[in-house]
Amino acid sequence: MRSRTPDRLCAEAVDLARAAAEELAGAEVVGEHLGAVAEGDRVVTHSFACQDPAYRGWRWAVTVARASRAKVVTLDETALLPDADALLAPEWVPWSERLRPGDLGPGDLLPTEADDLRLEPGWLAAEEAPVDSAVSPVAEDLAELAEAEDADVTATAPAALPTTPARGSLAAVAEELGLRRARVLSRYGLHVAADRWEESYGPKTPMAQAAPAQCVSCGFLVPIAGSLRQAFGICANEFSPADGHVVSLAFGCGGHSEAAVMPRPPRPAPPVLDEMNAEPLPLHPARPSGSVEPEGPTEELGHS
Repeated sequence: MRSRTPDRLCAEAVDLARAAAEELAGAEVVGEHLGAVAEGDRVVTHSFACQDPAYRGWRWAVTVARASRAKVVTLDETALLPDADALLAPEWVPWSERLRPGDLGPGDLLPTEADDLRLEPGWLAAEEAPVDSAVSPVAEDLAELAEAEDADVTATAPAALPTTPARGSLAAVAEELGLRRARVLSRYGLHVAADRWEESYGPKTPMAQAAPAQCVSCGFLVPIAGSLRQAFGICANEFSPADGHVVSLAFGCGGHSEAAVMPRPPRPAPPVLDEMNAEPLPLHPARPSGSVEPEGPTEELGHS
């Protein structure tokens, strides 16, 4: 049975334990003796405070022991251990869970898991469609139409254009629908993207709440393809905070194309002085009626 009382000789070997800790870490980082704990029969661990500022709350643990009936204490091991209030590194998290939007830089590769819930298999076959495929009837109708228009249409693509599907083939229909890829967005992936875009540029943002109108009626809205076009578009207004971003049709800002009408420039007031016309100015003021003109010669303006 393990003894709870530390062995006397081992408990007194404080100097031996300190010398071992100082030899390992340096005398400047080994602090005061914190106590001794019995680990077993004639096995004691001495603790010293760690003075290293990078390991706040840690302690140096030096274990010493002696053999049965021996009077010489020997060194067992030395370690740096954390206490209850020690400064510890955060719990390790896989890189795939630590990754955040914007972390991907030039030259970085971001592998996608095979069972990623955001993706589902696309359609890569050339002619045969899976059972209950939604594109099979459409492909058959297009094939008949192509055969009627051009009898030379073949089922396989030319060797010079291996990536170009034949007109009317199932591959052409899949390419038109955006499905001729290894994987496409799943319904879950669509919902996740829609929630993320709506959180950034949606109707509940402060900008949309103060906007005079919504993006659905804005001339700067560029429609997108696919099912998401029913709720989203791309802003093409360089003065908008959402320029170049996917925005909800219910989003809005002060740069709406029809929100405000530019006022007409004011017309200048007519001139006060008219300098183009001459006004006659009499030399003498007008005389009242019944007055007598003075005798003698009179002078007129412009005559001597």
